[in-house]
Amino acid sequence: MAYLETSTDDRGVTTVTLSRPDNYNALDRTFIDEITERVTSLDDSTRILVIAAKGKHFCAGADINWMKASIDLSDQENRDDAMAFSNMLDAVNSFSRPTVARIQGAALGGGTGLACCCDIVIATDAAQFAFSEVKLGIIPATISPYSIAAIGARAARRYFLTGERIPALEAHRIGLVHDLCPTIDLDDRVEQHVNALLGSSKMAQLEAKQLIADVTGRSIDLTLRQGLADRLASIRASVDAQEGLSAFLEKRPANWQR
Repeated sequence: MAYLETSTDDRGVTTVTLSRPDNYNALDRTFIDEITERVTSLDDSTRILVIAAKGKHFCAGADINWMKASIDLSDQENRDDAMAFSNMLDAVNSFSRPTVARIQGAALGGGTGLACCCDIVIATDAAQFAFSEVKLGIIPATISPYSIAAIGARAARRYFLTGERIPALEAHRIGLVHDLCPTIDLDDRVEQHVNALLGSSKMAQLEAKQLIADVTGRSIDLTLRQGLADRLASIRASVDAQEGLSAFLEKRPANWQR
């Protein structure tokens, strides 16, 4: 059964929509594998990836029936399921082009983790998040690197341990959400961010995402500084950099904005 809907418009904006609303878009192995396959199969015609969801809620986390079935699995089978979930998160987190999460309702457990893997998270002011795993006697293991990167270790020490619901305003305060809006404005707000992304060089965005991954956690030593200087020197001589500078000086849109 297909749990995803995918469309790409003439701007290269691909929307992957979680479409299991009767189960609040809860994740089971089939759903997880489908998301991984879909994201990894997107080609260069995709300029921006938007992850959205049908129904009242974005994603209720792991499907409870799938979790219950784990008691009858072998250790290796449980590892395989956990690794499949990890592969899905990595596919979204390492996607080379900009990613936007469109969140309504609840994003719990793995749903919160999926949001943390996106570059920009836009949520309604009624949305709720939670690292709810401890409520079920488990831990947010596979989502932890992305979640801690989003909210920091200090906030994680509270929310990983309590499993409490995080209201949208608090999620915004701790850095999980970038932008909040009324439910009625959600599509318009997503479009505003998409248009902002389309106004920049695709090449520069690819390089900027890789830059963040390469610099995070590194000591600012001479080796790093020299490497970054080399990157900047190379980018300054690129076609996009020359076009961007010319467009600025000539007070016209750059060719990627046309």
